[in-house]
Amino acid sequence: MKHIEKMRSVGLGLGIILSSIGLTHAAVSADEAKALGKDLTRFGAEAGKNADGSIPAYTGGLQKPPAGYKNGADRYADPFAGEKPLFSISGENVSKYESLLSEGTRAMFKNFPGYRVDVYPTQRTMIYPDWYLDNTAKNATTTKLAGEVEGDKVAGAAPDGLPLQGIPFPIPKSGYEVMWNAMMRFGPPVSMMRSKNYLVDSSGKVNDLPGFDAGYFHPWSEQTGAMRKQAYDGVFGFSTLLTSPPTSAGTHFLNYYQPDSAADTPIWFYTPGQRRVRKAPEFAYDIPMAAYAGVLFWDEPWGFVGRMDRFNMKLVGKKEMIVPYNVFGITNQKGAEALGKQFVSPDAVRWEKRRVWVVEGIRKEGARHAYSKRRFFVEEDCWCIVGAETYDDSGNLWRVTQSYMFPAYDVGGMNGDSFMTADLRKGNYLVINTDRNVEGNFVRHYRSADGLNIKMSPQAVAAGSVR
Repeated sequence: MKHIEKMRSVGLGLGIILSSIGLTHAAVSADEAKALGKDLTRFGAEAGKNADGSIPAYTGGLQKPPAGYKNGADRYADPFAGEKPLFSISGENVSKYESLLSEGTRAMFKNFPGYRVDVYPTQRTMIYPDWYLDNTAKNATTTKLAGEVEGDKVAGAAPDGLPLQGIPFPIPKSGYEVMWNAMMRFGPPVSMMRSKNYLVDSSGKVNDLPGFDAGYFHPWSEQTGAMRKQAYDGVFGFSTLLTSPPTSAGTHFLNYYQPDSAADTPIWFYTPGQRRVRKAPEFAYDIPMAAYAGVLFWDEPWGFVGRMDRFNMKLVGKKEMIVPYNVFGITNQKGAEALGKQFVSPDAVRWEKRRVWVVEGIRKEGARHAYSKRRFFVEEDCWCIVGAETYDDSGNLWRVTQSYMFPAYDVGGMNGDSFMTADLRKGNYLVINTDRNVEGNFVRHYRSADGLNIKMSPQAVAAGSVR
């Protein structure tokens, strides 16, 4: 990417890792790891402010809920609701900020007159528990990429041969390592929600997609390890019951993504018509997701899920970018009223300047996938994918995804369950997990699955399914 700029070196030369450095399977040295907790935070982000102070130093994140928030409430109050944008980017001044915007964001300005980005003060809200950071420090010198295909698996110092429950590669040296950090990031162990989903077509008509009751899991963020056993060691997973439309209601999906992505994937689904739970190994790669009207592939929700073996993941580097972050509007407040005719209402999306790792996935020679190239933007504090871009066989930009992260300040981590994907070829876009302002809809976070009525096994799905 010609717009990726070198950043100043940090501490022991850990600031920018360029693609010219060869890919490696080795963990970092003990000397390199000494930067954690000094020039780098204990989770691997740059601790200090940037050159002009527009990105502040990390001071521990958002440590307590805003005034008025009650634990267990159905929605999360925005602690920054009173802030005003520092500036706005529009079609008239976008050229001034091009170096800070991804190609996908610039394409939104080009394709859709009236598109706008409101940029707010950068708030470093991410928090981690100490036990997780202690494990992260140990992972730095012990976790390695493993498997017969590069990027297929992670191995570490835990008794089972896996990494400890922390960020696996806080000082990454390859694109695969950054992507594993994103898949194994610290998030609410359980997010439970009832929500709706929408597709806005090229004419501006809003179409309902299936609504659902869902549980999203980050089992490696639960301290005791008990949840990992329930979740087949999955680093991420979800249990989703479709509630609408009537033709789909009762369909249930149960998915787990494991630290060995080449292993038999534990994915099941139940349909009322067949009245049985079935294993679904074909739900992967570029298979269209029927539940989302076929407008998404199975490996692209939340930016990316699944196995990386069909792409060479190149670490382009880290740079300062303007990306969505601390976005409460889509998930908590505005819901369907945020849906514009061509794009999500700019009033509902908060953008900030952040330091972002950039990873470029180039389809391997001879591999089959609808995308020839993918680009991922992984924010340094939360290690979460805040944006993704995909390209067709002609090298043209096809889809643009924005992830709407907000801090789960009651349990820690970032909620990233809501996202938008725009199809630039068709001129449509979809928004997943919204409508919190509809009576009965909610989002709640939990530190474990204990005591929750949540179906985490195929047996539980079968026992509770519509017959």
